[in-house]
Amino acid sequence: MPMMARMRSLAPWFMLTVGGIFVLFMVLSDSKVTDFLRSQKQNIGSVDGEDVTYQEYSSLVDRAKKNQEEASKQTIDESQMDYFRDQVWDALVTQKLMSKKIKDFGIVVTDNEVREALLGPNPPAQLRQQFTDSTGNFNRQLYETALRDPRNKQIVITVEEQIKEQLIQQKLQNYVSASVIVSDEEAKDQFIKQNIKMKANYVWIDLNTIPENEVKISDDELKKYYEDHAEDFKQVAERKIKYVLFNKTASKDDSLGIKKNLESIVTKLKNDTTSFKKYVELYSERPYSKDTVQLSTLVPQVRDVLVKAKTGSVVGPYNTYEGYVVYKVIGKVKSKKEQVRASHILVKTTGNDKADLQKANDIYNQLIKGADFATVAKEKSDDGSKFQGGDLGWFGRGQMVKPFEDASFNGKIGVIQKPVKSQFGYHIIKVIDRSNEDFVLEKIVNKIQVSASTSDKLYTDAQDFSFIAKKDGYESEAKLMKYNVIETPSFNEESQALPGIGVNQAIVKFAFENSVGEISDVFRVQAGYVVAMVSDVIKPGLKKFDDVKAHVKNFVLKEKRLAKSISIAKDIRSKMSDAGDASVAKSIWAAAKVDTTAEFTTVGNIPGIGREFAFSDYSLGAELNKWSQPIKGSLGTYLIKVNYRVKFDLGTFEVEKSTIKKQLLQTKKSRFFGQWIQDLKKEAKIVDNRYHFYR
Repeated sequence: MPMMARMRSLAPWFMLTVGGIFVLFMVLSDSKVTDFLRSQKQNIGSVDGEDVTYQEYSSLVDRAKKNQEEASKQTIDESQMDYFRDQVWDALVTQKLMSKKIKDFGIVVTDNEVREALLGPNPPAQLRQQFTDSTGNFNRQLYETALRDPRNKQIVITVEEQIKEQLIQQKLQNYVSASVIVSDEEAKDQFIKQNIKMKANYVWIDLNTIPENEVKISDDELKKYYEDHAEDFKQVAERKIKYVLFNKTASKDDSLGIKKNLESIVTKLKNDTTSFKKYVELYSERPYSKDTVQLSTLVPQVRDVLVKAKTGSVVGPYNTYEGYVVYKVIGKVKSKKEQVRASHILVKTTGNDKADLQKANDIYNQLIKGADFATVAKEKSDDGSKFQGGDLGWFGRGQMVKPFEDASFNGKIGVIQKPVKSQFGYHIIKVIDRSNEDFVLEKIVNKIQVSASTSDKLYTDAQDFSFIAKKDGYESEAKLMKYNVIETPSFNEESQALPGIGVNQAIVKFAFENSVGEISDVFRVQAGYVVAMVSDVIKPGLKKFDDVKAHVKNFVLKEKRLAKSISIAKDIRSKMSDAGDASVAKSIWAAAKVDTTAEFTTVGNIPGIGREFAFSDYSLGAELNKWSQPIKGSLGTYLIKVNYRVKFDLGTFEVEKSTIKKQLLQTKKSRFFGQWIQDLKKEAKIVDNRYHFYR
């Protein structure tokens, strides 16, 4: 790769990484839009009193979108833009809060530090990989030549700015997490988790095998548990809202417009010598491809047309799961999987087989005397296909019950077969067609999307409803307009998503800043637009016993089942020797599981059991080849005999200890810093009014 091309390829390496702590930090720092647009008055929100303008935010979204698409080589679909904007907003908030702390802590990075990062022994990995060959060798000379080439000056300046921001961020993280340490004991524990493997025989009394009717629970016991565990039943402040969703779905006019547009393209195509591929590149929303497809993967109307279509013909547009599609038949090839198209009339089983068969034979006789199959199917079939005259469309082997499949694939085309019995009843079957061909196709695909006019109308409808509901009443107006009012379950202020609505912090904020009966403006959500009303305010405190009684019963039931499982395990253990056979367990408790594990460690699942820390913790220190006393776990009670365990190797641990501590330290620092960022956001006053600007 030429050096200029190499340097240009570095531009998007700082792409948006969803979920990263420093998402977009460098884009923000490099954009300079904050200073330029400080005077703008259209504020979209604020972070600790610092205004964020619409222009600043939208410019940042556009830049981030461009960087993401350049780096991923994929376009961000409009349906993903709400989520993408949320990520950009979160990054913007993070950057502004961190910038304040960087200033407070007096953190700076010198030009010498940036040069050392670029020209030192360990250049950033993103740069190294551009000058590393397929064998993993880094071409240092080529790298330094590229950095010093005058033609790359602007690119190098940009890279230096990015590295400077990374170094500042690293210094901030080190400053914040300076108190984080890793002890030798933590390193040892990690070594054990990674290296000490075990196997064990076990007897498991699964608490769920103990019938509920064997466990007596009184109301007094439930109330005592409730009182003793009051902390578990504390009620935080919660809200409920009622909402009307104006669903953003394509209208008939939207669909018809796409169809008509493709029809005009097909007309043009048939009178044009330009290749179909060129038309795909111009008009399709999916990249060009030539695919071999089976009939069963296509929608019914397309299957019927393709079976009769000639090679080279263009068919469509058809409404499919991809949208409207125009196909060109390139060819037909022999299929490994035969397909058949059949119709049937079902006489559903009633339990009286003789009467069912008689009814089926009567229908069969009516058909062979000349009655129209589709008409009779609509009148007499007990199956949903009757609305299509009994037509089941095309299907392959394995898609129907065996008797029906055999009759369909062995029957002659056009011949009405005598009744065939299956688990559903009697079928009178007529094979319509059969194919052993797959189809080589090219296609133009246009997704059915909501037009701007449809979207505008929905938004206007939502605005009108919000305005009138505030004057005349929410539910009465919704009833008058025949809008469906939905109420959410209760949710707290930390809720990320609301059932039926999705992630929308603005609605959560609205609910907690207003009283019962308050009606919102229009909120944009993933599915369309929402107008909400606060329907319930739940104050913090202790939940009422009657409200949580069912949950309390489940907790008490689990405790009693565990106690019962311990009693059963004790009885079994008393009949066993220390190293003896565990087969006696089933004679005492038939549901006992007696088995041997595969290898397991102190983390993760135990094969055959699942995640059970009591089991693995005991096994780590247990005497080998000796049955334990009952071990109480979260899933039941165990008797365990460890028959194999890797020994702790002190020498190996001492060799690896330093590396393990470094890895643990980095993990702990990252977690600590991530939590510090989250705490910053909780303490900050963040105003997010983006929902007023995007629709």
